[in-house]
Amino acid sequence: MSAGETDQHGPGLGNFLRKDLVGGVLLLVAMLSALVIANSPLAEGYFALRDTHIGIDFPGLDHTVGEWTSEGLLAIFFFLVGLELKTEFVDGELRNIRKAMLPVVAAFGGVIVPALIYVVVNLISSADPNTIDGWAIPTATDIAFAVSVLAVVGASLPVAMRTFLLTLAVVDDLIAIVIIAFVYTDDLSPLFLLLALVPVGIYAFLVQKFPDFFMEHHWAAWVILLPIGVITWLFVLEAGIHATIAGVLLGFVVPVKKVAPRVIRQEEPELGLAPALEHRFRPLTNGLAIPVFAFFAAGVAVGGLDGVMTSLTDPVAIGIVLGLVFGKMIGIFSSAWLMDRFTPAAKDEDYTWLDLGGLAVVAGIGFTVSLLVAELSFGVGSPHNEHAKVGILTGSAIAAVLGGSLLAVRNTHYKKLRAKGVEVDKLDAV
Repeated sequence: MSAGETDQHGPGLGNFLRKDLVGGVLLLVAMLSALVIANSPLAEGYFALRDTHIGIDFPGLDHTVGEWTSEGLLAIFFFLVGLELKTEFVDGELRNIRKAMLPVVAAFGGVIVPALIYVVVNLISSADPNTIDGWAIPTATDIAFAVSVLAVVGASLPVAMRTFLLTLAVVDDLIAIVIIAFVYTDDLSPLFLLLALVPVGIYAFLVQKFPDFFMEHHWAAWVILLPIGVITWLFVLEAGIHATIAGVLLGFVVPVKKVAPRVIRQEEPELGLAPALEHRFRPLTNGLAIPVFAFFAAGVAVGGLDGVMTSLTDPVAIGIVLGLVFGKMIGIFSSAWLMDRFTPAAKDEDYTWLDLGGLAVVAGIGFTVSLLVAELSFGVGSPHNEHAKVGILTGSAIAAVLGGSLLAVRNTHYKKLRAKGVEVDKLDAV
């Protein structure tokens, strides 16, 4: 976890919402609620609400509720992703290239193999060539869900395992950002793209020039930075790029370390603006942005058992399930093993290859970004998009159960070792 999570175990709603487990549970509750409502007598009202237009008659400000959640609320989530990536590159696991190389390469393997499996399945089985557009759906790892599973079943697992999973998930997010920016961008408008650079430049100047001011005065981020961020979001959206990229750009320009090594409001002396903002806005993401997006994105009328079976016969769903369950595991594990075997990079000695296999299976939990990519690939309301949702939920559930079960067994093993007095690093309970 980033350095910004000081006093994480203290009282208060904010600290409660910062916990990985809480974020994962809220995400799960939102997903299950959407599925239940979408397949109940309330379904008509649910879909009517999702498709209701809210906004004003102005470019970029008139969207359905579903679009606002995917293009608006998820921009907040990706802003935190940008902050976390910047922190990891400057002052985290990704700063040491040699140490980070194993999970970094494993992340690429966990993207390439699922994509190849999806493409092969759809080339062989699908009569619709457009299904290939969804090749990126099974490549994403949902960090909230994956870390939540680890938190539930892995209290006694070595801390190095959590570090590996977090590093892998962070790199996975970076790859997803690149895919969204370059693959799912149509009708690019150079004018609005250039206009977006103006508020980004102003934002960068302010956070780089006055980081202590924004750390000391919490209101300043809302009153000064937020309006600039909204303008950037609007220009990026009108440029034809998915608006979540605006969040990443703004996150990346925030400085990580303090200009002066002094304590502000009892924060750690080395704590900079990026981890501080990540710490402040994490409750907003865990408690609002991701659950609300999940609620409106996961709702699919499956039509009972027959509907589920019909969805799962679509090559789109088959490719996603196979990609998440097998592709992620094969890609991550084989890439890590090859790096350990043939390069100077090495697996941490605190955990075994069996442990890493469990992590690789858990990394097959794809949800938030996978649902977003499905919408970008096929569009809301498309039969393939609905079938993709069923595939994402099914594959993620299988990966969670299999990976969680394996890690639970390994957790019992390490717990017994500790009981015998063997010194084993322990994950923080979150």
